[in-house]
Amino acid sequence: MFELLEPICLVTFFADECNEELAALGHRTYWDGYFASRAAPLGRVPAQVVHAAFYNFADGEAARHIPSAWESIPPEASVAARERGSAASVRRILGDDMADSPGLVRAADLTTKAATSAPTGGRVMYAGMRALPVPSDPVARLWHSATMLREHRGDGHVAVLVGARIGGTEAHVLDAPAKGIHPPESFGRIHHLPKERLAAVMDGLRERGLVDADGWFTDAGRETKQRIEVLTDELAAPPYDALSPAELDELVTELESITATLVAAGSR
Repeated sequence: MFELLEPICLVTFFADECNEELAALGHRTYWDGYFASRAAPLGRVPAQVVHAAFYNFADGEAARHIPSAWESIPPEASVAARERGSAASVRRILGDDMADSPGLVRAADLTTKAATSAPTGGRVMYAGMRALPVPSDPVARLWHSATMLREHRGDGHVAVLVGARIGGTEAHVLDAPAKGIHPPESFGRIHHLPKERLAAVMDGLRERGLVDADGWFTDAGRETKQRIEVLTDELAAPPYDALSPAELDELVTELESITATLVAAGSR
């Protein structure tokens, strides 16, 4: 389900429409719009709360955008702009025939049924999304519900990382060798951080026996990464308990062509 739904969510970050909608509101940069619109369902919380909920950004990164991004733009406006832009991207990529098809409507209905059925306890970002109204337009509803499930999965992933004593920057470092990126410090999500900070993270992972002197996984590191991924998958399953086996099969079938179209376009 992650592989089927993630390309729907990625239009928010990769396609132009969402950024254009947020820029039209007055957000000065991509990251102003990102932090403001993604955190907006939580309300006007301080940067420390956004940093904690997002988890994988370096210290101080949230504070460069929150709360300044909300000073003249209400959080509700940023949420609405993100939804408008994302839905417009999905519709453009799919084309009107697929976007208006009964299959997409059914996929939106089933995704929404799953996305609105899981417990919210311990799921801060998911609970924030659940508090928003579900759009009536099927394309917007599909994006909205897929994004709810993405945040649900993300909340579970954060819980697993905390339990494994893996910090946000450390999580990126452990993801790099899994993607074949070497040295891990060159990973695009962290390469801009101060060298001293990255060196300290690498030293900490070496002391724990998770990476070797050259920055590659040790057996313990590989096992830790695998354990995190498996448990993340397990914690992401509850929303789909709301669907019968037949409904889940139907959802997979309906999403396959939608996702294939988005993947072919790079969600752009």
